[in-house]
Amino acid sequence: MSVDLRVRIGTLELPVPTLTASGCYGYGTEFEDFLDMRSVGAVVLKSVTRKPRLGNATPRLVHTPSGMLNAIGLQNPGIDWYLDHDVAKFAALPWKVIGSVAGFAVDDYAYVCERLAARPEIAAIEINISCPNVAHEGETFACDPHLTEKVVRSARATTDKPLIVKLSPNVTDIAAIARVAEAAGADALAVINTVRGMAIDIDARKPRLGNITGGLSGPAIRPIAVLAVYEVARAVKIPIIGQGGIETATDALEFLLAGASAVCIGTANYADPRVPEKIVAGIREYLARRNLRSVRQIIGEANVGFANSYQKEGDEG
Repeated sequence: MSVDLRVRIGTLELPVPTLTASGCYGYGTEFEDFLDMRSVGAVVLKSVTRKPRLGNATPRLVHTPSGMLNAIGLQNPGIDWYLDHDVAKFAALPWKVIGSVAGFAVDDYAYVCERLAARPEIAAIEINISCPNVAHEGETFACDPHLTEKVVRSARATTDKPLIVKLSPNVTDIAAIARVAEAAGADALAVINTVRGMAIDIDARKPRLGNITGGLSGPAIRPIAVLAVYEVARAVKIPIIGQGGIETATDALEFLLAGASAVCIGTANYADPRVPEKIVAGIREYLARRNLRSVRQIIGEANVGFANSYQKEGDEG
């Protein structure tokens, strides 16, 4: 039977509910020789900042059981170089491209978002608010409701394109932060970013990362991410992009059933570039076996008290 895998993220319609995570998939062109890119609904680009950044000291990556610690430090050439040299290349790509913005002050987000979103090659903007606010003694935007509101409102004022706010799991109540982001103008939420972690070299007797701490990703954080999606879906009505340790169709389906409208694949791409293709095939098979016509029919089905009615409305497409 024919299965409809289309989902909507704000005004952005994706042909399949799979995205590739910021910093984990380049522009997508790097993977064209390995899989059918029609299994990728959108590629989220690496985060760009106002000024160029060299990133953190090495080592930046550490393998951990069922995961990976990274402390890249937002290395990027800055928005000026990015617009002059990279963005025009995206016009010829057959898949949707979502820009990702990071910053260290509220004004940074507004400035970069406005300039990036103005380009027709960019279909939507992800706001990575898991960055320290230098004006508030390094406090992370995503960990403070007031700062979250200021950043989202400032970015919202610069563009009508879909605005996706990436939330941090390193908070006491992620649902409270989600409600603030929604009220401030977010069109969707990416849940979750990496979990803070650390590894120590027992022979050298020092931290294994040059930055001391890093972000843990991979299957080790999947149960944390599924719970976060479940809780956020009960709190907001805007779409959720679930992410965190997704490797298989079964993993992706957990997120969809918890309340995510789409899923984002990150660390798994490093081990198997065909993961998005396998996940799309698995979701299609799951739905067909149950005589379900649309992936939208299962969104939030395992979530008692599911608040997000966005995908349920107009389910016929």
